[in-house]
Amino acid sequence: MVAVVGVAIAGSMDKKPGERIDDLQCGGFGVIQDPAGFCFGVDAVCLANFAALCPQDHVMDLCPGSGVIPILLCAKHPQVQVTGLEIAPEVADRARRSVAMNGLAHRIRIDDGDVTTVRAQYAHALFDAVTVNPPYMPATSGVKNQASAKTVARHEVACTLADVVAAAAFLLKPGGRLYMVHRPHRLAEIFCALRRKRLEPKTLQLVQSGPAHVPSLVLIEAVDQGRPQLQVLPTKFLDVKEDT
Repeated sequence: MVAVVGVAIAGSMDKKPGERIDDLQCGGFGVIQDPAGFCFGVDAVCLANFAALCPQDHVMDLCPGSGVIPILLCAKHPQVQVTGLEIAPEVADRARRSVAMNGLAHRIRIDDGDVTTVRAQYAHALFDAVTVNPPYMPATSGVKNQASAKTVARHEVACTLADVVAAAAFLLKPGGRLYMVHRPHRLAEIFCALRRKRLEPKTLQLVQSGPAHVPSLVLIEAVDQGRPQLQVLPTKFLDVKEDT
């Protein structure tokens, strides 16, 4: 299993002032992060481990942020191709530099774009699989700076759960798979959103930091036009401190 760490790699031509490079402890890969912005957590690592990809899959990663999920997917699956769609230009630039730093530009492409307008940017049914670590929290009046990278990553100010599911449904080939990580308290809403777009939940796994803790994450696989039958995997207990 890939571990999530906060170990900075000293010195690189790829990072800008204020950025750091974190070691992913997987194939010698790292990722450029801005400590002042939103940094990836164990949820991204869990999703990369959960996604059951085939060797020749072309994957779309929605909301890639720093690019950690595309990089980990390529580390785990040596032949897959990944496209990432990121709304924040400065975050997309950081992800591209991470991809180039790891020598993965021939397998990963980071596009600037908006989850809500994928129909204008991509052909229908283009991808075998979609992965997404979306914003977990609905937008509220308490969100003060809706343009900040942290707010966009955590709150549904740029895209909602329904937007993410609609984008995945449009992008997936018939029988394609969606892999999502989210919060358990929104499971009912997630299942309703998936079924409205004919994405059938097929596999579910709860994630918790220990037997005495309640689950903090849920991993979901949904299949385009799949038949109803949900497999619930054993609960996953984290062997690292959660950092989401």
